[in-house]
Amino acid sequence: MISKKLSKTCDQYVEDFENAEKRPIVKSSRVYYTGIDLGTAYIVLVVLDENRNIVAGAHRSANVIKDGMIVDYIGAIQIVRELKETLEKQLQTELVYASAALPPGTDILDGGVIKNVVQGAGFELTALLDEPTAANTIVGLENGAIVDIGGGTTGISILKDGEVVKTVDEATGGTHFTLVISGAYQLSFEEADDYKRNHANHGKLLNMLKPVIEKVASIINNHIKGHDVNIIYLVGGTSCLTGIETIIEKETGIRTVKPRNPMFVTPIGIAMNCSENIIY
Repeated sequence: MISKKLSKTCDQYVEDFENAEKRPIVKSSRVYYTGIDLGTAYIVLVVLDENRNIVAGAHRSANVIKDGMIVDYIGAIQIVRELKETLEKQLQTELVYASAALPPGTDILDGGVIKNVVQGAGFELTALLDEPTAANTIVGLENGAIVDIGGGTTGISILKDGEVVKTVDEATGGTHFTLVISGAYQLSFEEADDYKRNHANHGKLLNMLKPVIEKVASIINNHIKGHDVNIIYLVGGTSCLTGIETIIEKETGIRTVKPRNPMFVTPIGIAMNCSENIIY
């Protein structure tokens, strides 16, 4: 069940981000809140004003994360800092406060590294949460499962009465899709990744990628077992694959939906959790 408590739908939030990334909204605001999503394929920054309206955003392809863990610490700091400086020029202000997220269950291993990336880029960290839970900030799911299919991992948050009762993460994601395409078409990894991201190719890719999608569905099935899940909400860049929701719905037997651009749901949700309360 999708909650009706939110002032906007998830699709409206995503549309606001897409518009603000193209045309930043420059106006006076007492404070700005930034969400930082360090993804396997992209790093995304979302900026909100004091009223939690999206006023700017930026994203850039990156190879600083592998299987949900930061493998290029210096590269991550550099990209975040450069995106921060670009947004500051657009908004004619300094961005101070930021929140971030990480795959479920990796906080002990990687939480400190993400904190250091955020601070190394010139931000004060105010929140660090798991990615599917961050996404649900703008999805508003009361009962069901948020499934964040990223580049390297699939994260799942199960909700009951609006509360997270389980979070898990497994190392299957868009990278595995790209490897299948690379092998089938004899393309380099980079060429296969570009091919995958082109929506015009999705029709011919769906059957080829079906076994990997079924693997994702089996991960979902394993972790929702014993829980009353009647809807699955897909987010994350890999969920952009046209038709992925149909296969997952068939394999799980549970209604499966996704927003207009699943890639930006988590970073917007991360930004919504930013505050002025520095935690480190």
